[in-house]
Amino acid sequence: MALPQTFAVPDPLAMRQAMGRFLTGVAVVTTEHEGEGSGMTINSLTSISLEPPILMVSLNFNTRTGDAIRDGGRFAISILGSKQEAVARQFATRGGARFEAGSFDATPDGLPVVSEALSQIECKVVHQYDIGDHQVFFGQVTASRDRDGSGLAFNAGKFGSFEDFNHERAPWLF
Repeated sequence: MALPQTFAVPDPLAMRQAMGRFLTGVAVVTTEHEGEGSGMTINSLTSISLEPPILMVSLNFNTRTGDAIRDGGRFAISILGSKQEAVARQFATRGGARFEAGSFDATPDGLPVVSEALSQIECKVVHQYDIGDHQVFFGQVTASRDRDGSGLAFNAGKFGSFEDFNHERAPWLF
């Protein structure tokens, strides 16, 4: 497929398509506020700082989960494994009772996290910004745990898994 001859300012669909080409991991962000659990599937998760440990998540405006994080000041992240596509789809569905099916653990502060997730991370919000059509939350990690396994991947609207080419680990990463 050939590239178009000229560059253009993308409309929302073209922007979504272009960024969909960026292979990402898949996570579920959860929170609990005023006794009610909220959660949604995300791939907009970034490690911002190691000292102190800070993560960033970006959520559309007008989501129950984003509103609950803003109001409650805390959230948890479950980084999904390659066999957890069903969980990703469950939390990606608009509306519905996302916590009715599946198995969940609790963080030290009592936030729900997906059982068997590769990483379970608890955060308190330290900054929140509104930009474009999103709320961006920076969370300082207060607790985490992780296990070995292959992560669930997302690319061009499809789930998959990472293919290891059996290279040595990059020493500057680990």
